Amino acid sequence: MANKFKKGDEIIVTTGSNKGKVGRITSISGSKIVVEGVNISTVHKKPSSQSVGEIVKIEKPIHSSNVSHVENGKPIKIKFMTDSGVKNRVSKKSGKKIG
Repeated sequence: MANKFKKGDEIIVTTGSNKGKVGRITSISGSKIVVEGVNISTVHKKPSSQSVGEIVKIEKPIHSSNVSHVENGKPIKIKFMTDSGVKNRVSKKSGKKIG
C-alpha cells in the first residue's frame, strides 16, 4: 500500500499531549514520523573527554496514526486517484492534490 505521508507534508497532530499542533514532516521511518516543533524532548548529554555536557532539545517521532493532513487549519482525510497512469494523493474534502 502507498504511504499517505511524505517528507515535507504539512500535518496536524490529532491525539496526545501535542494535539492541535501543526508542522511539516522532517523524516519518516516506517510508521514513525518526525514533525518539526512537535513532541520535543529534553536530553541531558553526559560530558566526555571530547565534548562538554549539555542539555539538548530534540524532536522525537510520533506514530502515523496520531497525525492527519491539514487543510485550512483542520484535519482532512486523503484518497488516492489515478490520472493517466499516475497515482496522486487527493483531499477527500476539497478534491485538491496534495504535494
